[in-house]
Amino acid sequence: KAGGVYLPLDPEQPFERLETMLEDAGCTTVLAGAAPLAAAGRPLRRIDLRAAEVWSADSAPLRLPLPLDRLAYIVYTSGSTGRPKGIGLPHRLLASLVAWQIQVTPVPALRTLQLGSPGFDISVQETQVTWCAGGTVVAAPEAARRDPAALARLLSEARVERLYVTFVVLQQLAEHLDGAADLPLALREVITAGERLQVTPPIRALLRRLPGCVLRNQYGPSETHVVTEHILPSDPESWPALPPIGRPISGTRADVVDATFRPVPAGVPGELLLGGESLGRGYVGRPDWTAVRFIPDPLSGDSGARLYRTGDLTRLRPDGEIDFLGRIDHQVKVRGYRVEPEEIEAALLAHPAVHEAAVAALTEDRTARLVAFVVADALPDLPAELRRHLSGTLPAYMVPSAFVALEALPLTRTGKVDRRALPALADGATGQATAAEYVPPGTPLEKALGEIFEEVLRIEKGRVGLRDNFFDLGGHSLLATRVMALLQDRTGIDLPMRTLFEATDLEDLAQRIIEEEVLDAPDDLLEELTAEREG
Repeated sequence: KAGGVYLPLDPEQPFERLETMLEDAGCTTVLAGAAPLAAAGRPLRRIDLRAAEVWSADSAPLRLPLPLDRLAYIVYTSGSTGRPKGIGLPHRLLASLVAWQIQVTPVPALRTLQLGSPGFDISVQETQVTWCAGGTVVAAPEAARRDPAALARLLSEARVERLYVTFVVLQQLAEHLDGAADLPLALREVITAGERLQVTPPIRALLRRLPGCVLRNQYGPSETHVVTEHILPSDPESWPALPPIGRPISGTRADVVDATFRPVPAGVPGELLLGGESLGRGYVGRPDWTAVRFIPDPLSGDSGARLYRTGDLTRLRPDGEIDFLGRIDHQVKVRGYRVEPEEIEAALLAHPAVHEAAVAALTEDRTARLVAFVVADALPDLPAELRRHLSGTLPAYMVPSAFVALEALPLTRTGKVDRRALPALADGATGQATAAEYVPPGTPLEKALGEIFEEVLRIEKGRVGLRDNFFDLGGHSLLATRVMALLQDRTGIDLPMRTLFEATDLEDLAQRIIEEEVLDAPDDLLEELTAEREG
């Protein structure tokens, strides 16, 4: 309303990364709680949201003329150059998206769960569409983002009617509710986005038990937000395993083209180009990047019209809907977040012991996990050292769960890294065993952590010891969220995800928990958790 530009910051991400975003976006004001954020070389006006005077200000509506092309918000995604890149989105895009979804939703004023983490563009859609339609936004606590059981309880207790989720979260929720005798959910709309939707037996079973609920599959990168939608039919039994991403929504364009940007006929794979009112302005302060991805529209008579090159390989169906086939480049999706392996590789190369690095995404149980391949000096515990190094600058979902030390990276005949050969070299990077000497957990906290590791990783009880590391046992970022959720549920301890990535083993993790909790934990809890090991 005031004409400013909104930059969402996720407090779960490392401060160094958040401050990089503040500096890169040219922010002058920060609305925050206790976080001591700064921007190097730039004075920041800080407004403490806990201050009483903030809430006593005049709340009358502002009447300011805002051009539709003015920036409304900036979101940051992973960047192939080694730094996150900011995408500028104008008011036109947001106004068009809100108007379209309100128009096509039978009952737009629904109770909507705000589940997307700050910094994920879906959070803008969750809030703005709901408020503009007169609905209610239910704010999800962090536990609901980490734990499907907590999410299910919240959906039931808050009588949530609309839910935005990635495929992975929907799959976890469906697996948790599979076989539940009672399903007290009020859901009327489930909207999936962020990654490719797969209709699995648990998802089919869940929606079958919600006969009044509609499943909508939406597609759109952060540079455009939502561009296409496919509404699945009422009978879940008729759903294909890989539904299409749908047709362009009102005011948008989606063209499947060949290498010369000419439209290809139905059934022929090609790159997806997007245009219309959904188009973002480009990359903040990066005209070179913008010129590569936002190209002049060769199919329009408007000299100023542009199209966004998605890098997504798609295929137009005879019925006019679009199938998603994969990526043209190396970009991957992890838990709905876009990840450029080159950014992780650049962060790895910043470590003095690493000489070469390549990162690949492997898919296990429909979940992508990152594996890093490095040529590095010998270190006592290379994986733990590199996890600590990366967790200081990258969000948890971008920290590889496994590290493979190589004598040299595989190369193609042209001398480039042979990324297709990397997955075959990952044998031994995963597994449910460890060569570490078994030392049994002793304190109540160590035992609780061991039991959580065994439950999440599905390891036989009594097998996880003090020298075991969660990631060496086969853990990854998605399972790490489950560990932290169970830890909070069973002990009341709520820690940032990076604590798990920085710990060398279970004993070290227990000690770090005690150190981080010592100022806030109740005396009786501390006494219980730090009890002497039995024997």
